[in-house]
Amino acid sequence: MPTDRPVYMGPRLRRLRRDLGLTQANMAADLDISASYVALLERNQRPMTADLLIRLARTYRMDLSDFSGDTAEDYRVRLQVSLKDPLFADLELPPMEAGDVATNYPAMAEAFLRLHTAYKEEQLALADRSGRGGEDSDELDPVAEARRFLASRRNCFPALDDAAERIAAAVEERGGFLSYLKARHQLRVRRLPPEVLVDSVRRLDRHREEVLLDETLDTASQNFQLALQLAYLELRRAIDDVVREGHFATENGERLARRALASYTAAAILMPYTAFAKAVEARRYDVEALARQFGTSFEQTTHRMTTLQKPGAECVPFFFIRVDPAGNVSKRLDGAGFPFARHGGGCPLWSVHHVFRTPRKIVTQWLELPDGQRFFSIARTVMAGGGSYGAQGVERAVALGCAAEHADRLIYTQASDAPSPDNATPIGVTCELCHRTQCPARSAPPIGRAVLPDDLRRTSVPFGFSDG
Repeated sequence: MPTDRPVYMGPRLRRLRRDLGLTQANMAADLDISASYVALLERNQRPMTADLLIRLARTYRMDLSDFSGDTAEDYRVRLQVSLKDPLFADLELPPMEAGDVATNYPAMAEAFLRLHTAYKEEQLALADRSGRGGEDSDELDPVAEARRFLASRRNCFPALDDAAERIAAAVEERGGFLSYLKARHQLRVRRLPPEVLVDSVRRLDRHREEVLLDETLDTASQNFQLALQLAYLELRRAIDDVVREGHFATENGERLARRALASYTAAAILMPYTAFAKAVEARRYDVEALARQFGTSFEQTTHRMTTLQKPGAECVPFFFIRVDPAGNVSKRLDGAGFPFARHGGGCPLWSVHHVFRTPRKIVTQWLELPDGQRFFSIARTVMAGGGSYGAQGVERAVALGCAAEHADRLIYTQASDAPSPDNATPIGVTCELCHRTQCPARSAPPIGRAVLPDDLRRTSVPFGFSDG
């Protein structure tokens, strides 16, 4: 802990006390200090001393490194990222001012960050309600709730990344998941036939002290399941802390968000932030090469690439989507400002919908939206399930993309046969919101346009529209 300047940890101390179910008087008695001193510490009116930090660690049997840290620096970087929001574009906000607020008024910094996150969530909720004509039922859509929670935070959770990185280092030091689980949790890993596990791919058997895995899982999936079990064993409270920051109207929405965070943490254990961020730059975002380096699947790797927006260590911001052959979206993450259709189908001209014709082959494509925005995407099919003869598998397609301004950092735009941005495919978000009247792939007329009758003339496109 730095000794050259005071360190304030009020919000962390308050969160720890509440997590332990203690009053200020209880904590004061445990630490042999006054309740008023605890109150001053929590309001950041007194700095945290090294002696008190050691007392906290000993009294509550906690890891010192989990509590200590440079809070002001973290707030400074997060403030600077939040202040890039277009909402503040007309204000002159020098970086120095963000640093001053973070250092001198940490509680105010945290209050601003909470408000800004809540604002982003409400903006996404408003977009959801508008997409369904203002129906109140959208408030009770758990999938929309979970997606809104992730999108408002750009699918990036630095606290979970940091904790996962420490676990990854410990696992590597022990020689792998099997040794680590045995040494740290007294758990043995067993692989069993699917008929024995009865519709489960992973199960924690506390009675026999075993983690049971479906033996038909491939290596990448087995490692992911072990990392996921570790996330629940060691970072349950950290995940719950992040979930509590959300404003969920439904229990299912909260549970879906919690599951998403656990999977996020598992991926962060397999692909630790610092090492993975360095690798993606070195390999120019080559998904297949990165998957081989980290022993992960194509989908796991693309998914992880959407999370690399840790303040101060940002990589290319990506969006991600996963669809089945019927066009159903089963996963959608946005860190690149891509205007996904919140309701209804997507655009059939996007390659993610026709890569099923060329299984496991990466298809690159430039996309241009009606407003002129351009994005670059790669798409490929992935398989889930199967693993033995006769076992049912599910084929899906995933797409990973970024804004045109970042595309030159990707290896896919440098190949000799790479598509040219001048030949971008004109797509829409969804037919109801796309006003490209001459699109032959249109499935529905755009909202607000009058459809011409075809009594005397049938146009070459699905619908003809009046000029008004």
